[in-house]
Amino acid sequence: MAPPPAAATILPPAQRHRGYWAGVGRRLLRDRVAMACAAVLLAILLAALLAPWLGLADPYRGSIARRLRPIGFTTPQGFTHWLGTDEQGRDMLARLVHGARLSLFLGVVPVVNAFVIGSALGILAGYAGGKVNMAIMRTIDVFYAFPSVLLAIAISGALGAGISNSLLSLTIVFVPPIARVAESVTTSVRALDFVDAARASGAGAFTIIRVHVLGNVLGPVFVYATGLVSVAMILASGLSFLGLGTRPPEPEWGLMLNTLRTAIYSQPLVAALPGAMIFVVSICFNLLSDGLRSAMDVKL
Repeated sequence: MAPPPAAATILPPAQRHRGYWAGVGRRLLRDRVAMACAAVLLAILLAALLAPWLGLADPYRGSIARRLRPIGFTTPQGFTHWLGTDEQGRDMLARLVHGARLSLFLGVVPVVNAFVIGSALGILAGYAGGKVNMAIMRTIDVFYAFPSVLLAIAISGALGAGISNSLLSLTIVFVPPIARVAESVTTSVRALDFVDAARASGAGAFTIIRVHVLGNVLGPVFVYATGLVSVAMILASGLSFLGLGTRPPEPEWGLMLNTLRTAIYSQPLVAALPGAMIFVVSICFNLLSDGLRSAMDVKL
């Protein structure tokens, strides 16, 4: 699990003006590595969304006569399999492009769900303190007794294979770390002078959280959550590899790795393509998260 980020600069609402976010945008645009990673992710996302209109082969249609063909194989009819074919003769390029849908979906959606649930629990625990904080955070700590990989496997194994169960298990895995980051930042914000002044002026707890806390807490938590997308993709691919995630014949990168593992000696380049896609997307999400963290962690 990625370590929590350094706390961003805490500012009262009056100082978190539009110029701050404009400055974040300018610093992020100057980060060539982050922008290159964002361009790669955008290209993969657009290819996945526009896959039916790209003229690719049917990702579900195979042919035993064309199984495990090398990269650049051309059929007698003149059709070229640019990335070869899999163990059932299905076009690898089409399956990789269509598989990006499920892989990105299983990487982003659990983190978004965990971001909403974990932020709410962490902010509540950090602002309320006392027994409420103790009850929420000690319950969260129970999940840290298990490594994230084993916890995801255990939950998916108990619920059964399937996309919905994978989403649920991954969401449960990522709620605790996000909640801990949110609770830590909220505790720091709660002790600042402008929160005390708002409380002394008669503002209610809901108003203080909405006006003073959310703006300072959600930024660091969001940056941390973006770094978890790559972890979610790797865990989702691992679940599919073990038969606990996506079911055949759906194209999904982890499941493709599982079905192609026997071809590693006959067609190693073709068999490695799903793993290469997982690696590239994971690295891009990590580097983009680092760039966003650097752009936001600025003394004003």
